[in-house]
Amino acid sequence: MEDPLQGDFPEVIEEYLAHGCMKSIAFNRRGTLLAAGCNDGSCVIWDFETRGIAKELRDSECSSPITSVCWSKCGNRILVSAADKSLSLWDVMSGKRITRIVLQQTPLQARLHPGSSKPSLCLACPLSCAPMIVDLNTGNTTSLKVSILEISNNGPTPASRNRCADGITSFSPTAACFSKHGSLVYVGNSKGEILVINHLDGEVRAMVPIPGGSVVKNIVCSRNGQYLLTNSNDRIIRIYENLLPLKDEVRALDDLNERLNDLNVVEKLKAVGSKCLTLFREFQDLITKVHWKAPCFSGDGEWVVGGSASKGEHKIYIWDRVGHLVKILEGPKEALIDLAWHPVRPIVVSVSLNGIVYIWAKDYTENWSAFAPDFKELEENEEYVEREDEFDLIPETEKAKTSDVNEDDEVDIVTVDKDPAFSDSEMSQEELCFLPATPSCDAPEQQDKFIESSSKLVDSNNSGSPFSEEAGPNEHTMNHNLSPVEDDAGGLRIKRKRKPSEKVLELQAEKIKKPSKSSKSSKSKIKSLVDEDDGNGFYGDALSDE
Repeated sequence: MEDPLQGDFPEVIEEYLAHGCMKSIAFNRRGTLLAAGCNDGSCVIWDFETRGIAKELRDSECSSPITSVCWSKCGNRILVSAADKSLSLWDVMSGKRITRIVLQQTPLQARLHPGSSKPSLCLACPLSCAPMIVDLNTGNTTSLKVSILEISNNGPTPASRNRCADGITSFSPTAACFSKHGSLVYVGNSKGEILVINHLDGEVRAMVPIPGGSVVKNIVCSRNGQYLLTNSNDRIIRIYENLLPLKDEVRALDDLNERLNDLNVVEKLKAVGSKCLTLFREFQDLITKVHWKAPCFSGDGEWVVGGSASKGEHKIYIWDRVGHLVKILEGPKEALIDLAWHPVRPIVVSVSLNGIVYIWAKDYTENWSAFAPDFKELEENEEYVEREDEFDLIPETEKAKTSDVNEDDEVDIVTVDKDPAFSDSEMSQEELCFLPATPSCDAPEQQDKFIESSSKLVDSNNSGSPFSEEAGPNEHTMNHNLSPVEDDAGGLRIKRKRKPSEKVLELQAEKIKKPSKSSKSSKSKIKSLVDEDDGNGFYGDALSDE
């Protein structure tokens, strides 16, 4: 049983998954399936309940390492970005590729639009270009603005600032993410600014400056859409609270812009930004000043987790939303490259540089008093005094109790209780939670080996045992008694036999050499000795008594 006083966060490594060299991971919305992109260009889907491989997506055109994987809202689609500049959309159930688009730059991250069960739009963050909205049906791309100068100058900035020129750029890769329902895009640029963009028209609606103006390396929106996380180059993770309504974000931004029309462009965007996002918390390691890798929220948004980017160590830091560091998880001496928190359970999954996935879970302590209210844990032995009515058929204490349950009421075993972690709008009948398991037959090599071994046993049965030559004319009898294989009910059954003693063999030889003058009683006597030897082995004492 879970102790409510214990923290709801992972503590120890429960298990690890190994298949090839995995690089990036992502849970589906329910946390029942885990997708892992591998170094050879394939994508493995693990059944997280059984910890077995449910399906493997392999593209013959892609053999480059996978940079990111993303599930659609209902889990029917998976978007995979690779180092060969490609974006591949897969149908999970059939395992077939739907479409493949090649960009001009390698996409470091790609996210499907969260507002549709079968999305056709995705947000891609290339290595040295501005983030872009990609139409997966047509292949058209729309670059997003990454600087406020592009708005104040009423046009794009020079090419060297927002797109690559001969493979050389003047700014770092830009991070971006969708809002909860996908109506807005949050872009963190190299100047330490968060731009709020309407992805339909590509216009910047608000701007929030980050203290210090450091480069934004990661930007993540919480599952409930109420918080926004940024990881900057100044080694600080910042949490912003979203002040906009979740469903009417664009309309609220338009209203704010209309009220502030008397300001110039830059001041208006900053004023609107102050009413969109407000700084909530900051997380950092004041002692080691470590850089952070793949920070994210827990499923309920109560915890913040970040991995250490230091080489040769596998450390995961966990903070509560108030800002207290509650746990540091230390793993093997392998660098951490990616991690993800389970959507509904206190489980963290991390990926090491060697391509192994580690599953961190809670270390539950046994609390037997939770099973029965009258159970008492004893620190030392005590003398038990039984109650006077303890062994009565109907104790007096139970007679006094009256049940409030109506036994005639029907129990509903069909209706599924709603999970509080998911809203009603997120419930869908088309959602894919599990993949059917296909039973696998035995390998042909194992079947051939079994047939070959069986034929050898049959041949040895027909050829006789090593003692058949010593038996002489009694070859048939000895072969039957000493054969290692017997035909029992049409099948082969291995059976070990006891080796006859030398005395019994001498008696059998004398019986063959002597003419048949002995009486029937002597024959029966020798036969009884053989039977006793096969059954119990008491032959030495019987002969010595004679």
